[in-house]
Amino acid sequence: MEYEAKLKKVGRKKTLRQRIKENKNWQNLSTFIWPLVFGLIMIGLWQKEVLHSWFHTDTFTLPLLNKIGGIMGDIHEKLLENTISTVQVAFWGLLIGSLLGYLIAVLVAIFPKAGKGGLSVIGAFASIPVVAMAPVFNNWTKDVSTDAGFRSMVSKIIVVTLICAADMGLNAYRGLTEIKPYSEDLMAIYAAPKRVTLWKLRLPNSVPYVFTALKVSVPASIMTAIVSEYFAEYITGVGRQIRENIVLAQYSTAWAYIATACLIGVVAYIILMVLQSICLKRYH
Repeated sequence: MEYEAKLKKVGRKKTLRQRIKENKNWQNLSTFIWPLVFGLIMIGLWQKEVLHSWFHTDTFTLPLLNKIGGIMGDIHEKLLENTISTVQVAFWGLLIGSLLGYLIAVLVAIFPKAGKGGLSVIGAFASIPVVAMAPVFNNWTKDVSTDAGFRSMVSKIIVVTLICAADMGLNAYRGLTEIKPYSEDLMAIYAAPKRVTLWKLRLPNSVPYVFTALKVSVPASIMTAIVSEYFAEYITGVGRQIRENIVLAQYSTAWAYIATACLIGVVAYIILMVLQSICLKRYH
C-alpha cells in the first residue's frame, strides 16, 4: 500500500511538472502568436481600405500595401544603400554607447562617492530631445573632416551613443550593486579583494540587467539614428529619405522607407532575443 501511494505521488509530481512545462511552452509561443495575429489583422484592414475609412484618408496619403511592396522592389538598390547607412549609425552608436555606459557603471560601483556624477551627466544628456541635440552636434563636428559624409556619420553616431549610454549605465549600475547580501558577506569572509568581487560576483550579476538595457537601447538606437538623419548634412539614410520624399509629396516612396525602418527594428529585436536566450541559459 505504501509503495502504491508513493507511485501515485510521483505520478502526480510528474503530471504537475508536465503541466508547468506545457504552460511555459505556451507562454513562449503566445509571445509570437498574438503579435502575429494582430499584425495580420492590421494588414487586412489596411489592404481592404478599412483604415482609410476610419482615419478619413485616401490611398495617396496612405498607399495600399501592395503598392508599397512594389515600390520597395523597384528601388531595392537605393533602399539597401540607405538601410546600410542607417544600420551602421545605429550599430556603432549602440556598441560605443553600451560600452561607455557599462564602463561608467563599473567605475561608479567601485568608487560610489566619486562616480555617481557620471550617471547624472549621461542621464541629463539622454533627456535632451534628439531634434535639439542632432543640429548641435552637426555644428560641433563640422571640422572633423573635409568629407561631408564622414562628418555626418560621426555626428549621428555621437547622438546615438549618448542615448544608449544612459540606458546601459543606469541598468548596469543596478546589476552591479543590487546583489544578494550573503554573497557579499561570503566574499568578505574569504577576504576577497575588490577586483575579485567585481570579476566573480558583480559582473556576472549584471548580465541580465545588460539585456534589459539592450531591450530599450536597440529600438532607441534605430529611432535615434533615423531622427538624426533628418538634420544631417549628408543626404543619406532611411530617415533622410522619409523626409525628402514627404517634402516632394512622394508618399508611396516615403512609406516604403517607413516599412524598411520597421523591418530594421523587428530584425534587430529578434537578433537580440536570440542572443539573450543563448547568453542567459545559465541564469534559468
